[in-house]
Amino acid sequence: MTGSRDAGCRTAGRWARAAVMALLAGCLAAPVVAGTASAHVGSLGGAGTPQSVPFWLVAITGGGLVGGSFLFTSLMTDHETIRSVNASRLGLPSAATLRRVARDGARAGGVLGLVAVLAVALVGPAGSANAAVLVVWVGWWAGYTATTYLAGDSWPALNPWRTLAGLLPERGRERDLPDLGAWPATAALLGLVWLEVVSPVAADPRVLAVVVLGYTTVTLAGAATFGDEWFERVDPVSRVFRRYGWLAPIQRTDDGLALRLPGGCLPGREAGDRSEVAFVVALLWVTTFDGLVSTPAWNGLVGPVVEVGVPAPLVYLAATLLGFGTFLGAYRLAARYARETAGTYVSAVAIECRFVPALLPIAAGYHLAHYLGYVVGLSPALVAAVTNPLSSPVLRAVVLPDWFGGIALALVVLAHLVAVWVAHAIAFDLFPGRLHPIRSQYPFVVVMVAYTATSMWIVSQPFARPIAV
Repeated sequence: MTGSRDAGCRTAGRWARAAVMALLAGCLAAPVVAGTASAHVGSLGGAGTPQSVPFWLVAITGGGLVGGSFLFTSLMTDHETIRSVNASRLGLPSAATLRRVARDGARAGGVLGLVAVLAVALVGPAGSANAAVLVVWVGWWAGYTATTYLAGDSWPALNPWRTLAGLLPERGRERDLPDLGAWPATAALLGLVWLEVVSPVAADPRVLAVVVLGYTTVTLAGAATFGDEWFERVDPVSRVFRRYGWLAPIQRTDDGLALRLPGGCLPGREAGDRSEVAFVVALLWVTTFDGLVSTPAWNGLVGPVVEVGVPAPLVYLAATLLGFGTFLGAYRLAARYARETAGTYVSAVAIECRFVPALLPIAAGYHLAHYLGYVVGLSPALVAAVTNPLSSPVLRAVVLPDWFGGIALALVVLAHLVAVWVAHAIAFDLFPGRLHPIRSQYPFVVVMVAYTATSMWIVSQPFARPIAV
């Protein structure tokens, strides 16, 4: 028995030594194979040339690795050890934890971004090449705004002022906000765009810092007094992103996120009162006005008025209010005529509030058409400025091809088509039958065509530097 046991041990030892030798051979040959593979991959970029490897070496290497792995596993014979290896696991955070981490990271990133913008605007180089100027106007107002209607409204998580307001003491949060509807937000939106046009806030980082600090002071004071209602009802920026978010294909539901057709949820939205209608119309007008002031026609119209001694800021303010009044009056007139063409007892005010979401695709389409070339052309400058924010780079824009203007016009037309469909869906949801919904759309189609034609005309105009203020 002893002799047979010794013979078995010698046989097992010979097999073990052979397996170890095969494993060593595989380990020695592995660098050769790895080097060949790397050389072959490198040849795709012209960095190297493939080396031929004999088939017998590949076969021995593969066989040695398989045999060595078998030897290694055969040495592990303890049942508990095997079970423990198979049962080993690394716990992953739950979905709620991941959402909380993402939310906290977004909040921290928003606050850090605000602090960085203020710091670079105050101590960075002068001029429009300052990183703070490019981040605010190219990265945020042009680029980020587009994400709210193309993907979804993430501003509640990123909003640095809302995060800072959450750190304020709770005293005074119970005070009720006066019921003024959306008129404060409408006035603030018109005022911000007027300030952008008449001041060097889009070119002078020091002025930008003053405006951001002023906005921060007013926003935090309002949030400290009225709480989250300030962001829901008064803050114009939050309201803009929230309205644009209605258009986005990604929507938040009770079950999580859902993917819908762009504008698919707009027929289910409704303005609460006429002040909400005014805000949506103001959103459409301010983007139009921002492009209008850079056209030769605007300079030809405003230039003589300024030359006779009328202050340019006053002229711009009058144009801001007059244009907004014209846009709002045209929409309300359409609602009044829609009541007649539809032959309905629904009031004109109710029709205004019901159909106004159909204007959001036009506003978003013109925003994208107006700023797309701006973002594409200045993205390299934005990256260069952000990576070296305290330098004084030369502001250089990418020269876009002539056909790029056709993309802008196509975006405006596409947005108009979405708006027409939304109005069609709203009409059939509001009015019975088939004829009444179709007839109710006639006045709105005329107004939307006028809005769209104005946007397309502005997009097609050559750029002209606005009249100096």
